[in-house]
Amino acid sequence: QLQASGGGLVQPGGSLRLSCAASGTIFSINVMAWYRQAPGKQRDLVAVTVSGGSTNYADSVKGRFTISRDNAKNTVYLQMNSLKPEDTAVYYCNVQSRRAARDPLEGYWGQGTLVTVSS
Repeated sequence: QLQASGGGLVQPGGSLRLSCAASGTIFSINVMAWYRQAPGKQRDLVAVTVSGGSTNYADSVKGRFTISRDNAKNTVYLQMNSLKPEDTAVYYCNVQSRRAARDPLEGYWGQGTLVTVSS
């Protein structure tokens, strides 16, 4: 189960930090990511971090957004700075994890949190 939080209304140029905590039976988490979906558009990858620590970002957010994870808390964060109106969307966290060492990877989605960038 994933619980996302941190969305809200912010002015252009402002900042927000999203959080997403995973709970339940977790042996390991391989991938933690944030996606977003603007009205009338498809859901797109924003940022991803894998268990080895590497990260990747959509070109539109590079240099403004930072993804990080706290493995002890099974939580992923998205620090969003210099927000623009075009960042307005529902943000979803996604986790790929195993319940036991030999179990297959399973994917989970958070409930989504709305970010609105407007003056």
